[in-house]
Amino acid sequence: MKYRRLTKEQLEEMHPEFINFLASQSITASEWDDIKKNKPQVAEEEIDVFSDLVWEGVLSKAEYLEHISPRTMNLFSLGENEMELISIIVGDELIDITTSDGYKWLQKNLLDDEVKIFTAKKSYSDNPNEDKFKLIESGAVITKGKLFNYFDDLMELGKETNGF
Repeated sequence: MKYRRLTKEQLEEMHPEFINFLASQSITASEWDDIKKNKPQVAEEEIDVFSDLVWEGVLSKAEYLEHISPRTMNLFSLGENEMELISIIVGDELIDITTSDGYKWLQKNLLDDEVKIFTAKKSYSDNPNEDKFKLIESGAVITKGKLFNYFDDLMELGKETNGF
């Protein structure tokens, strides 16, 4: 397996797609029932192949990832050849940016000495989707990029007005 097997819940949600996947291999419903009953290893392999196909599709379409913890916000823009990172670290241990109040504090205090903002770009390895998957496995989630673009715009504005 290249990635990770979909969870039971994910497989249930994707039941129609899984049926189409089996049909594309000329496996009927009765044949599938027979495979599950008499060849469980083959059934497991089919589920693994389907899971990898789903992950490939999802990862290929992902444009942004976010990994937010109480004091760190890592925002990724997933370009074609490289990923871009905006990392925001809050030094004050009393601030939890995963809460509404903590996030409001961050918005108001971006220039505070307790807030450090870093940016970086990194080229993908030979397999960009595996790089993205590793980030997801470490806790990142796929997003529409609102936070990345918000902070990217703020930094661009800061550069134009203050030499930020």
